[in-house]
Amino acid sequence: MRCLVTGTAGFIGSTLCERLLNDGHDVLGVDSFVPYYPRILKDANLARSLGNSGFQFLEADLNSIFDADGNSSGILDGIDVVFHQAAQAGVRASWGADFAIYTHNNILATQKLLEACKSYPNIRVIYASSSSVYGETPKFPMHEEDLPRPVSPYGVSKLAAEHLMRLYFANFGVKTVSLRYFTVYGPRQRPDMAFHRLCASILQGSQYRMFGTGEQTRDFTYVDDIVQANLAAAERGQPGAVYNIGGGSRISMNDVIAKLEKIAGRKGNITYEGRENGDVTHTGADTTAARKELGFTPRVDLNEGLAKELAYIEQVVLPLKLN
Repeated sequence: MRCLVTGTAGFIGSTLCERLLNDGHDVLGVDSFVPYYPRILKDANLARSLGNSGFQFLEADLNSIFDADGNSSGILDGIDVVFHQAAQAGVRASWGADFAIYTHNNILATQKLLEACKSYPNIRVIYASSSSVYGETPKFPMHEEDLPRPVSPYGVSKLAAEHLMRLYFANFGVKTVSLRYFTVYGPRQRPDMAFHRLCASILQGSQYRMFGTGEQTRDFTYVDDIVQANLAAAERGQPGAVYNIGGGSRISMNDVIAKLEKIAGRKGNITYEGRENGDVTHTGADTTAARKELGFTPRVDLNEGLAKELAYIEQVVLPLKLN
C-alpha cells in the first residue's frame, strides 16, 4: 500500500508510520508541527522514519494543502489509505479563544481532506476520533450507538469531524471509518498527558498535580494496540462505521499511581487539586463491534505498557532536558 499519515510526527502518527514502513508499505507523512509541545520531541519521533527509503515527509498545514473545493495538487495521487491522525489535542486547552485553533485544525482541515478524497473513489480514510465524544454517561461500557454528549470543546470538535466522516460516506461514497480511541498511552505520549507527567514526576522526585480525587477511571489503551486497530480498520472496517478502541484496562488513577510506584521502585509526590472543566469522571469501551468486525484484541496489559512508557521517559525524554 501507499499510505498518507497526517499528524505523522505526533505520538500515535509516528508509531503508526513506523509500523507501516516496517510492514513494507510506502508512507507520505504530513505534519504542521503545531506548537502545542516542544518540537524536539516530534523531531525525535520522526527520526527512524526519515531514514527509511519508503518514507516521504511534507511539513505543511492540511488547510494549505487542500482547498475548499477539494483540490489537492496531486497529494492524493496513488494513495490507497489515509490515516487521519492530525488534530489539535488537549481537553483543558480547548476553552475560550483557543477554540478557534480546534475548529481550524480538527474540523476545517478534516472537511477539506474529505472534499479532496471525493475525487479518489478507491481511497479509504481511517479517522482518529476519541472517547471524549461521549462525555459524562451513567452507562458502562460505552457503546457506539449511545448518544454522544461531549463536555469539552475538544470533544465537540472531534465529534464534528466524525460526523463529517459519516456525511461524506453517505453522500459521496468516501470509504471512511472512525475509531474512537480510549486514553492512549505508551512511548512518545504527549508531555501534557497524565501518564507522561506522572512517570516524569516519579523519576525526578517532583510534584505531580492530580486533578480530582484520583478515583476517576479510564479505559487505558496501549499505543501498539491502537496501531493494530488502524491497520485492521484499513483492511476490514465497514465504510461509514464507527468503532470503539479500548484496551480493557479500566482502573482509577490512584491505582495507576500505585502500579507505577511499584514498577519504578520509588514513591510519588502527589497533590490533589480541583477537577478541571471538561474532564469526565469515567470511561469504558464496549469493543464488541471492533472485536467482531475488525478482529481487534488488545494485546498489551497495563503493567507491561506502563513499564515501557516509564523506560521511554527515563531514557529519551528526561535526557532532552525540556524544562
